[in-house]
Amino acid sequence: MIDFHTHILPGIDDGSRNLDMTKELIQRERQQGIDKIVFTPHFYAQNENAQHFLEKRDKAYESVKENCADLTDGLEFKLGAEVYYFPGMGKADILPRLCMEGTDYILLEMPFAQWTSSIYRDVKDIIEKQKLRVILAHIERFYQFQKDKAVWSDILDLPVIPQINTGSFLSWKSRRFDIRFIKEGHGIILGTDCHNITSRVPNLTEGRAVIEKKLGASVLENIDKRGKLIWENEEI
Repeated sequence: MIDFHTHILPGIDDGSRNLDMTKELIQRERQQGIDKIVFTPHFYAQNENAQHFLEKRDKAYESVKENCADLTDGLEFKLGAEVYYFPGMGKADILPRLCMEGTDYILLEMPFAQWTSSIYRDVKDIIEKQKLRVILAHIERFYQFQKDKAVWSDILDLPVIPQINTGSFLSWKSRRFDIRFIKEGHGIILGTDCHNITSRVPNLTEGRAVIEKKLGASVLENIDKRGKLIWENEEI
């Protein structure tokens, strides 16, 4: 089981505040049965230099390795980032450095607004000109902003991989979109997007149980196969 979207590294973004919280989050991930975790702290190009971000991320990861060894035995980690969209990013040379470690997959957080043709061109350029593979973070959170669905459809017609937060499967209201989206044929992967131990917790097991109940074990098996390919940097 792979958690592709987490904010577990301590003191780097609005996720874990300190090592104690990080330890608790890792422990809860283990209890969920997760054995592979991608650390994806937020990166906002408009606010921070990429090199400074990478140095902070690496320092936070080293702290985890040094202080959480008793909890991390048997777990596999990859460093990554949740990269918030910025205009012109299709041509930005920093993107390969923000991909999931050992892969050319990048976790992209889209704007919480109506998507436009210029956004579409940037995503297309990331894929076609930079030769990176795009994972769209928590896709379920953007649909409500798309009054005009044309660009939404155009972007999802690109070879992107939508990621859904497992927490959204736990509410009947939000999971209506998730289930419809999967039934429409979109091949997704899962992440908890966990930030803390109170309101945004690791909940992969609970979300997976809903998927299996509502959509069947074969859908869950395909999600896992897709996730394994991404982890190993294979093409979907």
